[in-house]
Amino acid sequence: MAHKSTPGILAQNKKAFADYEILDKLEAGIHLSGPEVKSVRGGHANLKGSYVEISKKGEALTCGIHISPYKHAANQQKDYNPTQKRKLLLHKKEITKLEKELNTEGLTIVPLDFHLFKNLIKLTIGVCRGKKKHDRRDELKKRAQTIDIRRALKER
Repeated sequence: MAHKSTPGILAQNKKAFADYEILDKLEAGIHLSGPEVKSVRGGHANLKGSYVEISKKGEALTCGIHISPYKHAANQQKDYNPTQKRKLLLHKKEITKLEKELNTEGLTIVPLDFHLFKNLIKLTIGVCRGKKKHDRRDELKKRAQTIDIRRALKER
């Protein structure tokens, strides 16, 4: 299934859709500074290779999200780390649920996209299981078959 660009989506982790089977999705707020918000709204965020971890304090943190420095705020961001850990804004019940799923073997939590919701930047995270090589092949075969069927129907 091809993922279409939606007007509200600011950045998307396309690699996650290819590498993981998404079992559950959850929307979370994310703690960003002002220049980071401007940079994400400008489309300068990269979610590839990022993941979510639960700290010992019971906070959900994102690791590996790269947000480029905002060029007009260079003097405010002198010692800025683009891949720093950022806190997710979730309820305690949601964090405990995610922690239980992280303790399950073979599951991981991956950020899927940044999007706008009522003019706020939200992060969609997914509880995922890694796909095996044969799963990916099966998916490609099914996709090719549906394309062939659509072409045949168009010709008639």
